[in-house]
Amino acid sequence: MAQSFLMEVCVDSVESAVNAERGGASRLELCSSLLEGGLTPSLGLLQVVKQYIKIPVYVMIRPRGGDFLYSDQEVEVMKKDIELMKTQGADGVVLGALTEDGRVDANLCMELIAAVRPLPLTFHRAFDMVHDPAVALETLISLGFERVLTSGCDSSALEGVPVIKRLIDQAKGRIIVMPGGGITERNLQRILEGTGAEEFHCSARSSRDSAMKFRNTCVTMGATISAPEYGLKVADVSKVRSLNAIAKNTL
Repeated sequence: MAQSFLMEVCVDSVESAVNAERGGASRLELCSSLLEGGLTPSLGLLQVVKQYIKIPVYVMIRPRGGDFLYSDQEVEVMKKDIELMKTQGADGVVLGALTEDGRVDANLCMELIAAVRPLPLTFHRAFDMVHDPAVALETLISLGFERVLTSGCDSSALEGVPVIKRLIDQAKGRIIVMPGGGITERNLQRILEGTGAEEFHCSARSSRDSAMKFRNTCVTMGATISAPEYGLKVADVSKVRSLNAIAKNTL
C-alpha cells in the first residue's frame, strides 16, 4: 500500500541529512542557521548532502534573518542563489516574500518563480506573518506554488490547528498545506487528526555535547542570545522514526 503521508525534515548539516533519511524522511529542507528560522545554505553543504542521500532536497532561499520585506540588493542575492543551487542539484526551492502591509509580494514572487522554474516551489513560514491568511493562500495558488509551510499563523502548529484546517479546506487540493512549527512526538497525532494534513514538517533534533576537550567559556561567537558554543543540535534518527510511525498509525 502506498504511503499516505509525507514527512519533510529541515536540516542544516550533512549529519542531520543522513540521520533524517535513515529515520524515514521523505524529503529534506536544507538550510543554514536554524536558530534564525533557516537561511540559505552554502553550495558546499548542498553538494555534499547530495552525495550522501537519495531523497529530494529542497533548498531554502532566505538571504538574512528577520522580516520578509527585501531590498533590491537582497533580491539580487536571492536570484543568484537560486541560479547556483539549481546548478548543484537542488530538487526544489523554499522561499517567501511579503509587502510592507503584510501581503504576499506577488510581483517579487513572480520574478523568483521565473528563476526557479522548472523546479517545484514551497512558500515558507513568511506565510505566518501575513495580514489575511485566506487571501494569501489564494495568491499563492494563483502564482503556482506547490505547497505552503505554516504554523497556522500561531506560535506553533498545535496552536494553529484551527487555522491550518480552514486553509486545507479552502485549498481543496489546489495547493498542499503543510503544518510545521514545534512538531514533536507528543503533538503530531493531534495535529494530523485535527487538520487532515497529509504532509508535515519537523526538525526532529536532539542535543549533544561538543567533542572539544579544551573550552574557553568566556567567549561566544554570536550575539547574546545564541546557540551554546559547545553544544550541537542534530536530527535524531530515533525521533524521525518515531514521528514516521505516529504519522503511519494516524493516517
